[in-house]
Amino acid sequence: KPKTQRGRRALEKKEPKIIENTKHALFLKGGNTSQTVSQVLKELHTLKKPCATIFSKKNMTRPFEDQSAVEFFSSKADCSLFMFGSHSKKRPNNIVIGRLFDGQVLDMVEFGVDKFVSMQEIRAQKTPVGIKPCLVVSGEFFDENDDNKRLKNLFIDFFRGENVNKICLSGLEHVISIHAVNGKIYIRNYRVLLKKSGSRIPRVELESMGPSLDLSMRRTRLASDDLFKRALKKPVEAKPKKKKNISRDDLGNKLGRIHMKTQDFDKLQARKLKGLKRSAPKKNKENTEAKKQKIDSTS
Repeated sequence: KPKTQRGRRALEKKEPKIIENTKHALFLKGGNTSQTVSQVLKELHTLKKPCATIFSKKNMTRPFEDQSAVEFFSSKADCSLFMFGSHSKKRPNNIVIGRLFDGQVLDMVEFGVDKFVSMQEIRAQKTPVGIKPCLVVSGEFFDENDDNKRLKNLFIDFFRGENVNKICLSGLEHVISIHAVNGKIYIRNYRVLLKKSGSRIPRVELESMGPSLDLSMRRTRLASDDLFKRALKKPVEAKPKKKKNISRDDLGNKLGRIHMKTQDFDKLQARKLKGLKRSAPKKNKENTEAKKQKIDSTS
């Protein structure tokens, strides 16, 4: 039990909610790291700000052999995503990307950094901190099997940023491209430039701003189908309530069904036009026909 009001508020913030907060990422180093791995962690932490926390001290742990340290640090920093960096002779320039569910590691994938280009090496203007990026995930590799689809879902979960209800098109300044070919993943960061096109719609160009990563897959530890299905389950209160007689078509158009009482068209008010004049009653028609027959008989 919390002893202070500050501790009580901190525990309430960590409690499960109907609509969860934006996922935060934890960046931590292993017992031995190279300059490349340290720079990767530092620059990806910069891109993830303010939804990111980085630990500067080294931690003697290995996530694939002992997950307790990662779970403890993530719970302490209130983060559900993590990136772990290490370096050894067997696995040089090694990074592990993973996520947690209910305080336990859900998915975890290990990559080797084959090539890294820092933001400092690319002389270009950078996007401001905290902008929600536009993700472009391409490559047939992500659709080959269920494990690759899970990897695609992990990348989207890690880089998508804050949850927003509305998006301003002029505010889309950052693009993250994730492309996979033959087991290698290429991550590129671009800045969106809106230039004059002679019309109302501007011409869009992409300018590389870094960092750039070439990754190769090493080890994976994915959750079982039952656990992953439980992690995706939403509470009943968060699901939108179904409204009667309202549906949507394939294009997203809203369709509604209206129930009305029987209408009497004789009482319908309309403009007094010749074409809309009501016909003479039946009795008047019978009288006129009888008169015509008398006239014909007398003639």
